[in-house]
Amino acid sequence: MNLALFDLDNTLLTGDSDFEWAQFLIEKGVLDREVYEARNNAFYEQYKDGTLDIHQFLDFQLKPLARHPRKVLDEWHREFMRVKILPIMRPRGRELIESHRADLCAIVTATNSFVTAPIAREFGIEHLIATEPAHVDGEFTGEVTGTPCFREGKVTQLEQWLAGRGQKLSSFAQSSFYSDSLNDLPLLKCVTRPVAVDPDDTLRAHAAKHGWQILSLA
Repeated sequence: MNLALFDLDNTLLTGDSDFEWAQFLIEKGVLDREVYEARNNAFYEQYKDGTLDIHQFLDFQLKPLARHPRKVLDEWHREFMRVKILPIMRPRGRELIESHRADLCAIVTATNSFVTAPIAREFGIEHLIATEPAHVDGEFTGEVTGTPCFREGKVTQLEQWLAGRGQKLSSFAQSSFYSDSLNDLPLLKCVTRPVAVDPDDTLRAHAAKHGWQILSLA
């Protein structure tokens, strides 16, 4: 069995689920547009530039989860899936996942698991490696648990997940990782088959220089 890893945002999706969740809450009036929209845009630009402070961003993204009961958040998320996520799920992303059905598959994403677990299920992927929001008795605290699944943190989280299965990257004859982002270079460099998917300029240049496959799912 081989290992197939997939980034989520701007890879299997045509947008960013973290960004879209904040926009969804703004549009519902849950978050104040004047206060939050500019910060949401700024964080997204920093992510694309490779300058994002993940801890500042997680404070921005996770604190609103602590202000509302989990039951309400789950109701909002069902609406979020319908209006924001289903329209940006790439059909060719589904086809790519299907081509790896004989492999051990996992989504590896910086976006928190509250936002992304239902998306992974919709794609039919059982395993999700994501940033984990802290919770007490099922209710979110606004904090993060463990290492954020971002940049080098993706490598750390993947290694911990595999160790829990009694495996490591070298256990697999082939390990693939599909991503669009320069932020995923640490993990792309660890697998035997890195694939740049509709990549940003930095990742595209790196992939071309090192002979990595460049793929479009658009």
